[in-house]
Amino acid sequence: MLKRFGLILFSLLLLGGCGQPLATGEIQKVGLLVPETIDDQVWGTAGYHGLLKIQSRFNIDVFYKEGINSKPLVEAAVQEFSTQGVNLIYGHGNEYAAYFNQISEEYPDIHFVSFNGDAKNKNTTSLNFDAYAMGFFGGMVAAHMTETKHLGVIAAFEWQPEVEGFYEGAAFYDDEVNVDIYYVGHWDNDQKALDILEKALDGGADVIYPAGDGYNVPVIERVKERGLYVVGYISDQSDLGESTVLTSTVQHVDVLYELVATKFNQNELTAGNLYFDIQDGVISLGDFSPNVDSNFRESIQQQINEYKETGKLPNE
Repeated sequence: MLKRFGLILFSLLLLGGCGQPLATGEIQKVGLLVPETIDDQVWGTAGYHGLLKIQSRFNIDVFYKEGINSKPLVEAAVQEFSTQGVNLIYGHGNEYAAYFNQISEEYPDIHFVSFNGDAKNKNTTSLNFDAYAMGFFGGMVAAHMTETKHLGVIAAFEWQPEVEGFYEGAAFYDDEVNVDIYYVGHWDNDQKALDILEKALDGGADVIYPAGDGYNVPVIERVKERGLYVVGYISDQSDLGESTVLTSTVQHVDVLYELVATKFNQNELTAGNLYFDIQDGVISLGDFSPNVDSNFRESIQQQINEYKETGKLPNE
């Protein structure tokens, strides 16, 4: 979804194409702008992996810059990419949509891609994860595993569709389950998220959904210390503790980036706002904890498959 602010090291890396010919088609070279770092193991890392997939798929030079979180920095980075022959630029967050709308007309030979924004020009596209369904299935998992019948959602912003989905999925599975929803107001405020976590745990929640990619790892680590459960967010976070992470609501940014690059190379990438869901292969649930019984896993997987086929959730 979306994303983030903050200044990290300003950097550029050229990943070479090993001297082989460029791919045939529209694509030439690709650039990636991230607002913070590619080393966060969540959102930024996922974008970087997408860049590597594009490099491997098309055998082209790709570039990235970190800490690009203001209009002057975006303008300087785009100018540098332009001189390098880049003709497809990904802005890895929702803040880039506004920047790209303002400067894209100056670069008619470059296509600009951002996340969760409103792309307005003919060479701008905004990618949007239709995340309600992934939240719905995550809520079902949480409702199945809670012993206190009390769940806690630590969301970044009120507009996140996965938050409503989580609530609705939990209520569908068990209408006696209570879901408390808290908002951090930022993707990255670790301390505020941890303070909210203590409030949620003190209130009786025994399954937490940390729906913010910048703070979810420290939240998971704290929940692990308490011997309780979480549903991971953005990436498959089972590696943080299979006894803690029941499953994860995964947005496969790397797969989406490669898909978009393929459409662009085939001259099929349209301008405007595009939406992607489970049916597109870019959203899924992650690995399940062994604590989640096999019968339930089979049941929810069947319901996910039905959603892929029909577009209807279990409550519809």
